[in-house]
Amino acid sequence: MNPLLHSPVFDRRRLQHSFGRAAAGYAEVAVLQRESESRLLEQLEVLEARTPTRILDVGSGPGRASGVMKGRWPKADVIALDIALPMLRQVPKNTRFWRPIRRICGEAAHLPLADNCVDVIFSNLCLQWVPDLPSALAEFRRVLREDGLLLLSTFGPDTLIELREAYLQAGERQPPLSPFAAIQQVGDAMIAAGFRNSVLDRDAFTLTYDGVMPLLRELRAIGAGDARVHRPRGLGGKSRQARMIAAYETQRVDGRLPSTWEVITAMGWAPGPGSPRREGAVDIASFPADRIPHRTR
Repeated sequence: MNPLLHSPVFDRRRLQHSFGRAAAGYAEVAVLQRESESRLLEQLEVLEARTPTRILDVGSGPGRASGVMKGRWPKADVIALDIALPMLRQVPKNTRFWRPIRRICGEAAHLPLADNCVDVIFSNLCLQWVPDLPSALAEFRRVLREDGLLLLSTFGPDTLIELREAYLQAGERQPPLSPFAAIQQVGDAMIAAGFRNSVLDRDAFTLTYDGVMPLLRELRAIGAGDARVHRPRGLGGKSRQARMIAAYETQRVDGRLPSTWEVITAMGWAPGPGSPRREGAVDIASFPADRIPHRTR
């Protein structure tokens, strides 16, 4: 069993605080998030002529994607769900008052929605902060209607690898950075949840900075700090940070410091009733009672 996927790695309250604090200025600094979001929105073309009646944007942040999808399908019930209430307060800025978006403060692994009530689940760079990825994907399957579409992106383990290496070179055994699931783990979780025709891909983006401090300030501005439950408490002192900065400075290329961000994207379709899901090493299948054939004598 992989502890990254099955143990409570992240501190929920810290996540709420970090993203809530970042809400007001998030849209201005989240450059990579916007790029990933735009690419994910393009993949909605797979719906072709289908018109969804209900769309769930999980980890909506300030709701830019929710607004785009509401504009594309004005009659659809678009729901923006986020763990941070201040993020949801930004959502009306990304839509017209005559095209309102419903807002729900909640968690990906505990969706406050009924079974089989959603046609599309869209989730951009949210699931890396979910403590239990299989549980979240099982929830996605639960609320999706048969043949419903799941589109998601999440950060992979090569994200911030230069910063992680700098901490290690500075003598930190556990760099103050959150762990992320690899593409194989995301794929396994998709299969375990029962999604069919899954397609996964990964991209590595390299952003550059004048120095380490602008990078650290950006991480703070987008709420992407160390959210581990067992993270070291305290600042660790200026000497610790100075050692890390010195190690990172050795990685300069053409006068700039690189920062890698690995983005994993996945697409899958919800199966019909009776399709199995995995729980441990066992396949579990469930059937609606009205779909069980019966004969009478």
